[in-house]
Amino acid sequence: MISKNLVAASTKPIILALLYREESYGYQILQRIRRVAGGRLAWSSPMLYPVLHRLEKEGFIRSKWRLSEEGRMRKYYALTERGRKEFAAEREQWLSVHEALTSLWAAAEGTD
Repeated sequence: MISKNLVAASTKPIILALLYREESYGYQILQRIRRVAGGRLAWSSPMLYPVLHRLEKEGFIRSKWRLSEEGRMRKYYALTERGRKEFAAEREQWLSVHEALTSLWAAAEGTD
């Protein structure tokens, strides 16, 4: 299981990545996180919604209430143009961290 601190640090890039291609609603976001991450990330509604509200306040996402195919009102979230730019910046930063950690681990194991 991944530590809570690491999960918390990765919430922003994960949500931006999930909304990059299509809009989604809260429960659907949670399901996609579980599916794409292969169950390694355990998110809950109380964890997700404050992050969505913060990203909306920062202008990275926008929300709109719509009637779902099942006839229920759902709040859908989508990236803004600013959110797309933030996604690119976050992605670059996380890839840099990944590369640095990979190099450091290889050096620690003597395989560099």
